[in-house]
Amino acid sequence: MEWPAVTGDPRFFSRTGPHSLAAVAEAAQGEAPPRRVRYSGIAPLQSAGPEEVSFLDNKRYVPALANTRAGAVIIHPDLAGQVPEGCVAIVAREPYGAWARVAALFHPVPPAVPGIHPAAVVDPTAAIDPSAEIGPLAVIGPRAEIGARCRVGALAVIGDGVILGPDCRIGPQVSVSHALLGARVCLYPGARIGQDGFGFATTGEGLLSVPQLGRVIIEDDVHVGANTTIDRGSAQDTLIGAGSRLDNLVQIGHNVRLGRCCVVVAQAGISGSTEIEDFVVVAGQAGVGGHLRIGRQARIGAQAGVMADVPPGQDVVGSPSQPVKAFFRQGAILRRLDRERSSGKVRPARGAAEGETSTD
Repeated sequence: MEWPAVTGDPRFFSRTGPHSLAAVAEAAQGEAPPRRVRYSGIAPLQSAGPEEVSFLDNKRYVPALANTRAGAVIIHPDLAGQVPEGCVAIVAREPYGAWARVAALFHPVPPAVPGIHPAAVVDPTAAIDPSAEIGPLAVIGPRAEIGARCRVGALAVIGDGVILGPDCRIGPQVSVSHALLGARVCLYPGARIGQDGFGFATTGEGLLSVPQLGRVIIEDDVHVGANTTIDRGSAQDTLIGAGSRLDNLVQIGHNVRLGRCCVVVAQAGISGSTEIEDFVVVAGQAGVGGHLRIGRQARIGAQAGVMADVPPGQDVVGSPSQPVKAFFRQGAILRRLDRERSSGKVRPARGAAEGETSTD
């Protein structure tokens, strides 16, 4: 069976509107001509209709702009002249950010429905704000504090003493222990926060577990993806800085300190006691060793293996990782040598020329 393409299927997403062009432009923080027109939703350039708003941020999609049927397009000033006749240009310096705000205008996050589901298990010593929503079969432990307008999903477990700041969203089957969360933190389904870190001592009798006595501190506006794990600290706290985004299936080891507005992409792992400064990007499947320092605005390439400190602003790739220019320069040299060898331009080593063999 084929399903028609739709953006914001009402089966799954609530919708507001229609909204006037002025309201859409205000949400986009952009500029538009003064016209009396209203829009009912959003959609991509290829499928948007006359009552929908679209956007263009990547020049690769300029050809799609010429054929779009969208009623309005959010666009950079440099491309505003290419908007077809009959389509309104909403000019914004950062079209993708403007699109995010307009999408939120039409499809805001559903508010919490105040109340505790009858099937939830709530310890009598827990403090739950009356405006919070506690879903079915959720467990709220002793002395836990649930802030205003929080949403705790079905089967989630909020452990003893955990604090959730206002407007947190805790997805289904999330577990949180030994953690303090700020405002507007989002934990997506299956995330595990605050479990024991991977700490043990090697002794003559075998491996001896070291008690993990730290916490997890998650600052305001952090999003943690589905099935991501963040270990609590051993003797100090694991810290996730304000505004950071962690993708699905990320592993954060104990005592890691992640700065503000960092991005960690799927299947990346950060080993214990590593400090990552503000605005760092760690790409997919990258591995960062323990006890390192990654400088502000550094970027770690996909599948990189980081085994040494990375200076601020540096891009590194490869395993073991190295500066991106050095990596590609070495690759170019190897390719050139391979071509020369294939064409017979590379002279063989002295021993090989004389028929010698190595005894090493």
